[in-house]
Amino acid sequence: MAIATRNNLRNVAIVAHVDHGKTTLVDAMLKQTDSFADHSHVEERAMDSNELEREKGITILAKNTAVSYKGIHAADGPITINVIDTPGHADFGGEVERGLSMVDGVVLLVDASEGPLPQTRFVLRKALEAKLPVILLVNKTDRPDARIDEVVAESQDLLIGLASDMADDFPDLDLDAVLDVPVVYASGRNGAASWNKPEDGTLPDNDDLEPLFDAILKHIPAPTYDDTHPLQAHVTNLDASPFLGRLALLRIFQGTIKKGQTVAWVQQDGTVSNVKITELLITKALDRYPTESAGPGDIVAVAGIENITIGETLADPDDVRPLPTITVDDPAISMTIGTNTSPLMGKVKGHKLTARMVKDRLDRELVGNVSLKVVDIGRPDAWEVQGRGELALAILVEQMRREGFELTVGKPQVVVRRIDGKVHEPFEHLTIDAPEEYLGAITQLLAARKGRMENMANHGTGWVRMEFIVPSRGLIGFRTQFLTDTRGTGIANAILHGYEPWAGTINTRTNGSIVADRSGAVTPFAIINLQERMSFFVQPTSEVYEGMVIGENSRADDMDVNITKEKKLTNMRQSSSDTFESMTPPKQLSLEQCLEFAREDECVEVTPAAVRIRKVELTAAARSRQVSRVKKMDAN
Repeated sequence: MAIATRNNLRNVAIVAHVDHGKTTLVDAMLKQTDSFADHSHVEERAMDSNELEREKGITILAKNTAVSYKGIHAADGPITINVIDTPGHADFGGEVERGLSMVDGVVLLVDASEGPLPQTRFVLRKALEAKLPVILLVNKTDRPDARIDEVVAESQDLLIGLASDMADDFPDLDLDAVLDVPVVYASGRNGAASWNKPEDGTLPDNDDLEPLFDAILKHIPAPTYDDTHPLQAHVTNLDASPFLGRLALLRIFQGTIKKGQTVAWVQQDGTVSNVKITELLITKALDRYPTESAGPGDIVAVAGIENITIGETLADPDDVRPLPTITVDDPAISMTIGTNTSPLMGKVKGHKLTARMVKDRLDRELVGNVSLKVVDIGRPDAWEVQGRGELALAILVEQMRREGFELTVGKPQVVVRRIDGKVHEPFEHLTIDAPEEYLGAITQLLAARKGRMENMANHGTGWVRMEFIVPSRGLIGFRTQFLTDTRGTGIANAILHGYEPWAGTINTRTNGSIVADRSGAVTPFAIINLQERMSFFVQPTSEVYEGMVIGENSRADDMDVNITKEKKLTNMRQSSSDTFESMTPPKQLSLEQCLEFAREDECVEVTPAAVRIRKVELTAAARSRQVSRVKKMDAN
């Protein structure tokens, strides 16, 4: 047995909270290593290739790229750096866990103004659990409100706190290495980094990323391997090619893999079968290129294995040694997804309507998304889908909507557990940054949702940071009300805190729904007569049906209205007929807002053309019977 090192290779993940500048920094790394041809047109945030990622401005899927570094610190020739760009939103934590299984170290980005936030803590804990070295990169030093010294101190406090929390579970944790973290100061947008701390609100004193590459080469270890060990490669991601079919992305830990080679495929249930590698691809910048062989530490894509899934192992057929499967945290939020059952279903030709199509699409999502679960609820046309958070499930529904599916989606619910005979529910660690004049409104809003304040800090800038522990149920529908109360200025970020005993009843919505009592087209006459007492979600001439939620009542109870009422025309001229009525524009709700607005007796109808809220029971008689049954059960 002889341990060897590949000094011409580094594998690093860039992790941070959402909007702290990971993808922009990767752009700068690609440009400064001349990864693109001179004539090629490169989009801003090139790694965010998904349509939804570009729309929302967040990274949803972990992706890898490779840069060939030939700068002043590469004395012995070019060094390949495989970079994994991970999502910053807590709902996509499964992508982060997958990304960390491919690398030998992490660059932790922290915003020079916002400092460490909940997702920073989450990704840092995962990195320390995997015993990965960390480089702290303070990004956006040129922000006018930057506070670099405090952010570095907060990050080091976070490291010390995490190390002490984990000391019992991980007694072999090297505390000296944890605390001796190198700090680089950067502005990713300007492609500048420095070892020297700049003044608050100014650019680093260096105009390129050489100090960052220096830190990666010094502090991220090169892959090591045993040159007598048989092949071991871990499947960490999946992709597809129109020419090659399913592609499995691998991190090779031991041995080499060659195009045309026969390898042992170890599946999750333990069965082993021999398969042939029909194509072997290596990443350069944003594209994949064929290669003949790859060695330890390389991140490659292979074709030829049709049903391979994440977490499985490719090994030597003569000496099969499987690697441990990738484990991710359990889901905390669930929603029911089923076929569209509304009266307006199937109005557009080509939409995907059947239960078989919906189930096949959910099964395909499970293949590549390790943090989702699909649970059978005993109905042929609906399934319970469990995920990390509301946003992750809303993204799945939005993707299906764009693919032409018509769905009925239930209100998000929490996934509860029974611990020692008592019901426990998930709680979130919520961090809020807001102007201090809204402190009272925010505290009152979260008190109604069973939140308890853990910490509050005022940095003297007019903004205050508050930390709460809140039931996950209390955060369903929280964001819209929070943005209203803070006039759009507040920033809220949450991450799973753990399970605690059931917190009791939470009333998240005080206003009732306005429900259409018949089918037809919405008329301006009906809206003008009703708009003083309620706000609407529908435009004039829109199609509605009985049981469809068309607006929000100013009172707590639901109200059935005739929104299709027309003005009766006569031959008599009235003196008021020439006066113009003013009609308040309706609220346009997004998919996420519809899911937040819906109550327990409501669901969301999702089609490629429209998103509507409706009652589960469409007729008023059925709804009143349902209310009577609930009252009787409560009385007993």
